[in-house]
Amino acid sequence: MTSTAHHSTRRRGQGQASPAEPRFLAVGKVLRPHGVRGELLLQVQTDSPTHLVEVETVYIGEAHTPRRLETSRLHQKRLLIKIADCEDRTAADTLRGELISVAVADAAPLKPGEYYHHQIIGLKVVSDEGEELGAVTEILVTGANDVYVVSRPDGGELLLPAIKSVILKIEPPRQMTVHLIEGLR
Repeated sequence: MTSTAHHSTRRRGQGQASPAEPRFLAVGKVLRPHGVRGELLLQVQTDSPTHLVEVETVYIGEAHTPRRLETSRLHQKRLLIKIADCEDRTAADTLRGELISVAVADAAPLKPGEYYHHQIIGLKVVSDEGEELGAVTEILVTGANDVYVVSRPDGGELLLPAIKSVILKIEPPRQMTVHLIEGLR
């Protein structure tokens, strides 16, 4: 999640944003086994990795195979998890590269003014003067704030920083109202 003075968004998993409401949210990608007891080292893809201690079931890969989550903890900016039926390094190694997801219902609750990326992608974008600018097609995650990529009807793109002075109102699933400050066109 990248916080701004007004709005923030939570990542759903890289490259998976969609305007449709997903059933699962990616929390990490398996990098490799950790140790000899079947633990998995994950690249974190969630803004609330510590929330996993409250989750009982995770879902593995594109098939979203359910597995009981036994333990989770942060380890050097990565996430270590232990899932049921993954008892040794060999079993853990078979999961290398897989996405680990949670059910939307098990995700960390959003605070007011926070949105998942999938809630932003696809929104119609209009200016505070009523001009239709296009639709959000991508979100760039930067160090300072997210940047919403808006595909224009003429085929061009508009880059909108997710800051209070530009993003005035987000109303999923309908639209986003923005103020075009000098230099954004």
